[in-house]
Amino acid sequence: MRSIAQSFLIYLLLSFPAHVAAGTPSEYQLKAAFLYNFALFTEWPEAVGDTLDLCIYGSDPFGDALLPLNHRRVGPRRIITQLPTTLAELPDCELVFIARSAMGQLPEILGAVHGLPILTVADSPGAMRRGVAINMITQHNRIAFEANLTAARAHSLNLSSRLLRLAEEVEK
Repeated sequence: MRSIAQSFLIYLLLSFPAHVAAGTPSEYQLKAAFLYNFALFTEWPEAVGDTLDLCIYGSDPFGDALLPLNHRRVGPRRIITQLPTTLAELPDCELVFIARSAMGQLPEILGAVHGLPILTVADSPGAMRRGVAINMITQHNRIAFEANLTAARAHSLNLSSRLLRLAEEVEK
């Protein structure tokens, strides 16, 4: 458990510009670090290519917070951030962050990626129970997450047990 927590901290310290690292990171800078670590501790099928397309669907709450992730390595793949505007573009992603503004479309979003090796992530209350694989939550003024193993497995993804040990809740 300590090594993942250390990875999160090391990522934060190394990835953000000095003026951000010196101060307190914003909520979405922290959530960007979580996205990176979710990618690191997820196993995709080998058929996934040499890029890992990280797509933000809905109004982008991250802004510049995702810039440090662009072209970072996740195993043999490099992250490319995308801002798809239609459901038809989602099958081209490997990781889809569903913004709060798009939660009204959740059934359609999950339908568009159904059965594909795509990790779905959100930060909306109840998203995990509604079929999102990982949902970031705020508890006691800190960011935590919950995981839906059934949803991840339905997409042929394996979430590391090291990651799952840090989850506040795991639905099996």
